[in-house]
Amino acid sequence: MIVILLEALLALVLLVVLVWWTMFAGRRDGEPADPPTDTSGPMRPADPTLPAATTTRPPDEPPPT
Repeated sequence: MIVILLEALLALVLLVVLVWWTMFAGRRDGEPADPPTDTSGPMRPADPTLPAATTTRPPDEPPPT
């Protein structure tokens, strides 16, 4: 009976170690506090000097009539 309990305890410890290791693998400082607040990405307003974006259609689709 004691062998089964020791085996279960060893399995539990191994599971906890593996989960802990995979959660923090490769991170030197853990999770960043806040996500970056760079607003120059795709959410910036459209440039009025550029032509308006047109929708594209597949090459085999006939033009609208």
